[in-house]
Amino acid sequence: MDEASDRVKLVEIGKTEFGRSQPMMIITAPQNFNQIDRYKEISQKLGRAEITEAEARALSKEGKPVVWIDGGLHANEVVGAQQLIETLYQLASRNDEETLKILDEVIILLVHANPDGMEIMSDWYMRNEDKTKRAQNIPVLYQKYVGHDNNRDFYMNNMSESTNISLQQYVEWLPQIIYNHHQSGPAGTVVAGPPYRDPFNHVFDPLIITSLDAVGAAMINRLHVEDKPGYTRLDGSVFSTWWNGGLRTTPYYHNMIGILTEIVGSPSPYSIPLVPDRLIPNNGTPYPVTPGPWPFRRSIDYSVSLNYAILNHAVRHGDELLYNFYLMGKKIH
Repeated sequence: MDEASDRVKLVEIGKTEFGRSQPMMIITAPQNFNQIDRYKEISQKLGRAEITEAEARALSKEGKPVVWIDGGLHANEVVGAQQLIETLYQLASRNDEETLKILDEVIILLVHANPDGMEIMSDWYMRNEDKTKRAQNIPVLYQKYVGHDNNRDFYMNNMSESTNISLQQYVEWLPQIIYNHHQSGPAGTVVAGPPYRDPFNHVFDPLIITSLDAVGAAMINRLHVEDKPGYTRLDGSVFSTWWNGGLRTTPYYHNMIGILTEIVGSPSPYSIPLVPDRLIPNNGTPYPVTPGPWPFRRSIDYSVSLNYAILNHAVRHGDELLYNFYLMGKKIH
């Protein structure tokens, strides 16, 4: 993709615990690569908030918002890694007005959070030629030392992958939005996302909480416009802002808007179950999904729509995202 597209640059952010390369794709308009170091510097300066308000306002207008999108952290949650591939393809190949505007106005970082796990899980799942007998009941950890608990490591960075990611998030790029894909959503829904349930963690800047509301509104509205039901939020799911060690929650302490979604979907046959209480629209789930068969491809389509919703939000509110990033950091100083 790097060789085929002038919108894409492949970089290695470090080695995994098994010694594989951990890749990150930088995606933006070709002309932005000429100033990519400048845009990175602006994001760093605003995030560290060691400049004057006048400088911050000027840099907010000059800069480009940085949006991080990852997948694959939990290797048995296969939608996350697969949506990265489709999102990369769409951003690299589409020439519609929306995509070109996103590329012009946003710096996108696509990151595979656990390459080791994807290969381990894929090899195990595909070992049986009979597709009806394939299963994900892998007998080993899909991260060398901690398995599923690799999402409990971002406050101490014991694992190579965690260190690689943290260096990009807090030293190199300082993204304003970090989107961490997971699964699975609550039974009877398709995807759980922001805003999250009360009570929220009151130590965060209130701008973090209201920014989660704003990004969440863009996400659910996009799905409804595209007639994609099943998004649940608030008390519709159990997810909150309280866990301090996760890939999308540790960023809250760095004044970054950390987004989590939990989506359904499997390469093995899957159906949305009947949950009667989920069929009644409410503020948590305004547009319920009809129970029934759910193809894996549909989960990928939902994920790409959610990515585009966040990227569009960054286009429309880029200077606000950049300046608010500075403002939250300035309060700490």
